[in-house]
Amino acid sequence: MAEASSDVMDWPKKDNRRFLHVVYRVGDLDRTIQFYTDCFGMKLLRKRDIPDEKYSNAFMGFGPETSNFVVELTYNYGVSSYDIGTGFGHFAISTQDVSKIVESVRAKGGNVTREPGPVKGGNSIIAFVKDPDGYTFELIQRGPTPEPLCQVMLRVGDLDRAIKFYEKALGMRLLRKIERPEYKYTIGMMGYAEEYESIVLELTYNYDVTEYTKGNAYAQIAIGTDDVYKSGEVVKIVSQELGGKITREPGPVPGIGTKIVSFLDPDGWKTVLVDNKDFLKELE
Repeated sequence: MAEASSDVMDWPKKDNRRFLHVVYRVGDLDRTIQFYTDCFGMKLLRKRDIPDEKYSNAFMGFGPETSNFVVELTYNYGVSSYDIGTGFGHFAISTQDVSKIVESVRAKGGNVTREPGPVKGGNSIIAFVKDPDGYTFELIQRGPTPEPLCQVMLRVGDLDRAIKFYEKALGMRLLRKIERPEYKYTIGMMGYAEEYESIVLELTYNYDVTEYTKGNAYAQIAIGTDDVYKSGEVVKIVSQELGGKITREPGPVPGIGTKIVSFLDPDGWKTVLVDNKDFLKELE
């Protein structure tokens, strides 16, 4: 039994994992598409309308969904605004010219919440802006990268527990840990590849804050897997140890047929694991 168990627990490291997209809700799909196109230089990759379920989706990013991480914007009919909550932090875009994007955002009536300049205690040039729905985007000045959509930042109540969960349940690596006692926070950068070539999950712990509100705006991150059933098994075992829970048992989505499993981490953040082959079929 122990052997089978260790075999199961090794699966996430052997699996073919990749961040696919991040899902969140917006109050006006066309407005957001326009803003991301004009200000960030993203491309609209596909759009679908599901009138029976009363919602529309748009997928946007800096490259094709077969290789790049993208945003999946969801518009629910008749809902024009959402509560972002205190737990969601920001998305980040890597660019060779932060000031240029900031000027575009300003010209389009966007909100610049931090002007371009060096990061506290460092040399990197960064800025912060908000999109029309109030989602924060950090802009980071870096050289060329295959993945400009480079971070999703979420706040957690126990960083060590969160790191352990994403390592064990999802097979991610802790790429680096940044301690900032003078500003009372610690960050763990988690991912499947190095920070400068891929998207990372930035987990932030603020001293003495153990709980955050989730709101109803940010939804989930989707990650590819070769086997949703094996992956779901691992998540169940890790959740018993560290917290978290399966919210949708592994299996095909009715009407679409794509196999998925979804779950919450110990802080209540949702992840959906999607079958890699089924995902490629969806793109056809």
